Amino acid sequence: MHRRVYLAAVATAASSGLAGCTSLLSVLDGEPCGGDDCDIGMTRTEFAPVEYEASVGDTVVWKNTSDADHTVTALDDGIPEEAEYFATGDYEDQATAVDAWHEYRGGRLGTRETFEHTFEVAGTYDYICEPHIRAGMVGTVIVTE
Repeated sequence: MHRRVYLAAVATAASSGLAGCTSLLSVLDGEPCGGDDCDIGMTRTEFAPVEYEASVGDTVVWKNTSDADHTVTALDDGIPEEAEYFATGDYEDQATAVDAWHEYRGGRLGTRETFEHTFEVAGTYDYICEPHIRAGMVGTVIVTE
């Protein structure tokens, strides 16, 4: 990043009360998801929005809009029984996805990368970012008929 752009971003953050923001990319971009590029953005330690509503058959797109690595990891007990499991890295279940992250950063979603999932069953879907779960990075997709 060019020094002037960096300094301008820091000055903007400081003057707008965002001096504690740890993700410069998020400050430069404004809203995590703009236009049609994603439905759910990922800031340094949260999904934005935390709760998203979709209809059966909709494809939801997550985008890493921060400089940190993230995952989208569905909770086995947080999705409808008939629903297909989803996670970055296309793992079959939560335990495999979590183990993969801790063993070799499996399921890593790098800066500006996207992940998408099509929801075929109505219900509530809870998911986490495994590397940032201790910071409270959890989200919910509510799918209606």
